[in-house]
Amino acid sequence: MKRNPIKKVIILVSILAIPGFLFFYLLPHFAKNRYKSLPIFGEKVVATTFHSVKGKKIPDTIYHQVPDFKLINQHQDTVSWKSLENKIVVLNLFYSGAGSQQANKYIKQLSDGYEQKPLVKFLSLSVDPGDTVQIKDFAAHFKAKEGKWDFLAGDTAQTYPLIRKGLLLDIVANDANGKRSFIFSNKIVLVDNLHRIRGIYDADDAGANAKLEDEIKVLIAEYLRNIKDGR
Repeated sequence: MKRNPIKKVIILVSILAIPGFLFFYLLPHFAKNRYKSLPIFGEKVVATTFHSVKGKKIPDTIYHQVPDFKLINQHQDTVSWKSLENKIVVLNLFYSGAGSQQANKYIKQLSDGYEQKPLVKFLSLSVDPGDTVQIKDFAAHFKAKEGKWDFLAGDTAQTYPLIRKGLLLDIVANDANGKRSFIFSNKIVLVDNLHRIRGIYDADDAGANAKLEDEIKVLIAEYLRNIKDGR
């Protein structure tokens, strides 16, 4: 018995329509979850103000922010949040006398990859106030691109509260055996354009580095989406 030609056409159209259905309907649903929002680190406080979502009043949340600072870079320029306005910042700690500079070597590689992307900036903050003298030569050793990667140093009265309370990292000056050294968190911190910490990564861990690279891209996508939405 021959199949009705009309039925053949209907079956054929249905088969051809399935890929389109998957692309235009299912894919957007999966795409919504592709860029999962990154967490915000630090304490948060429920504010007394509200915002509206679909007619429902939702309490605003005040998140931890890295406080403002004024530190001198390798070019003797002052770096602050004003000079980093609307930038995504990748920051690590160091001091020039450390035996290993693995974190700075990695930041060098990462910053070179973002040389043509002005939205992302890199900061390396010294835990040694003595580095203010030699920071220019140290930055030159890593061939840090001007305007892309800043090496910062300053008095501990400013840098240590910034590290401990602002960046949520650890730092201890060790003067044992008459020789000063520093014990500090070998971490890399990802800060968004609102000065909120969105990620903390172990600089010596390849898996953490890969996660950082992915989450920089997620943060860029979030920033661009917020601009598009007028936020």
